[in-house]
Amino acid sequence: MIYPDPDPDPDFCGPLAAAICATFDCAPQTRLGVAVSGGGDSVALLHLLHDWAQPRGVVLFAVTVDHGLRPESAAEAVQVAAVCAALGVPHDTLHWTGWDGRGNLPDQARRARLALMAEWAQARGIASVALGHTADDQAETLLMRLARGSGVDGLSGMAVWRRTQGLAWVRPLLGQSRAALRSYLRARAIGWVDDPTNDDLRYDRIKARKALAVLADLGVGADGLAQTAQRLAGARAALERCTDDLAQHCVQIAQGDVILAQAGLAAAPLDLQYRLVARAIGWVSSAEYRPRMAAMQAVVAGLHRGEKAALGGCLLVPKSGAIRIFREFQAVRACRAVPGALWDGRWILRGPALPDLHIAALGAAGLAQCIDWRAVGAPRASLLASPAVWQQNRLISAPLAGWHQGWQADLIGLETLFPSLSH
Repeated sequence: MIYPDPDPDPDFCGPLAAAICATFDCAPQTRLGVAVSGGGDSVALLHLLHDWAQPRGVVLFAVTVDHGLRPESAAEAVQVAAVCAALGVPHDTLHWTGWDGRGNLPDQARRARLALMAEWAQARGIASVALGHTADDQAETLLMRLARGSGVDGLSGMAVWRRTQGLAWVRPLLGQSRAALRSYLRARAIGWVDDPTNDDLRYDRIKARKALAVLADLGVGADGLAQTAQRLAGARAALERCTDDLAQHCVQIAQGDVILAQAGLAAAPLDLQYRLVARAIGWVSSAEYRPRMAAMQAVVAGLHRGEKAALGGCLLVPKSGAIRIFREFQAVRACRAVPGALWDGRWILRGPALPDLHIAALGAAGLAQCIDWRAVGAPRASLLASPAVWQQNRLISAPLAGWHQGWQADLIGLETLFPSLSH
């Protein structure tokens, strides 16, 4: 059962409140979202953020995603709504109905949850959403990634701030233990819901949680693993900075394609080569995750032998001392957007207003109408996957293929993956 929040105890909640302040006071907010499942971690986060937001004039919004996977989930969402109402926090319940009984349920549920919350936040003008992950979650994540053979990036764990899907996802309690949050709630007579799936050993996270209890006898605890993840995050940041420097010397952008100077790439340490190629693929494809390391190693080795490759919805073509990375037509064949909206995660097309317009890939039929496409200097395969303006089946404009007709195509997000190229 979840109870409303009595008056806070400033002496008791000091360390937790300090974690909230340290996270948000340096990043001013006017509207902040918080994900609340009803479990102890998110309920504690809700109350802590409520106490933080009120004196600062920040409007707090809460959201619950009901996956519909347990009979109790609907009632739990109602309980969360009641608590939020008592606190004066606007609350919405979102519903996911996409599970078909196949595939990786935790991963699909997580992706759906983030997508639903992103849409919810953007509709309310919310730029940041807080999540209730703790040091225990960090340690469990590290163990699971260790089992998958992750390198520095994977073992650096979750970040306090992460930007994806147009939002900042914030984990202000990532350095706090799950036990500390439960003690906070009990001291304030606030109840929470225990999800029975937290004891279901079919899920890797629960196996990791049980393993941590066993490893405690060896002195391997959540705090220590979380600190290890933090140190590895520092190493990852250093490697990313080196990748930025490498990009500055051997990357060019043309027609939205990434062009790597092959000699400059080959002269760099292998880890930096993998990072730069993975970063280029991630930017061109707008993918949430980088390709797996084994695939990346094979592709980079092949590129240096002069072999073409396809990876992550991109084509990688070495030619004349350069490696060109561009979108694969099949990956965007069904992609559609309205003018002015984001197409394929990184293009916005603007031009004269006409009825019934949409943005789609140029394709072979469209390229055949662009008589001067060779003059732009881009490969045919790249232009096939470039954004074009269509009125039903009629081509209106293909800016990247040299047929503008008053339209322009703007790239979004280059500074995120190639900071040195954005200055």
